[in-house]
Amino acid sequence: MKNYTITVNGTAYDVTVEESGAGAQSAPSSAPKAAPKAAPKAAPAAGGEGAVKVNAPMPGKILSVKVSAGQAVKKGDVLMILEAMKMENEVVAPQDGTVAGVNVAAGDSVEAGAVLASLN
Repeated sequence: MKNYTITVNGTAYDVTVEESGAGAQSAPSSAPKAAPKAAPKAAPAAGGEGAVKVNAPMPGKILSVKVSAGQAVKKGDVLMILEAMKMENEVVAPQDGTVAGVNVAAGDSVEAGAVLASLN
């Protein structure tokens, strides 16, 4: 059995799928149930407002955050890893500066254009 979380029109469903022999189709073992979904998150405590915004280039899931607030970065330094379409994409610093805030955490799903971090 495999567990999946599927999002349809903004509603998350937890689905368990049972694998069967070759050639047979898999079907959900039970009706999907709506996963409890909190209201959209505000920026975490580490999220500050800097002059330079680092936006998500595409929708995806944050796999890891490599920096923290107050950390000095150079242009091109990796800030975080964004998974989109089964590929890991590096989100890099657009210029030298200090991280003013990080607005996402590992595991968060983001939309294209969402502010991921800000620099001073």
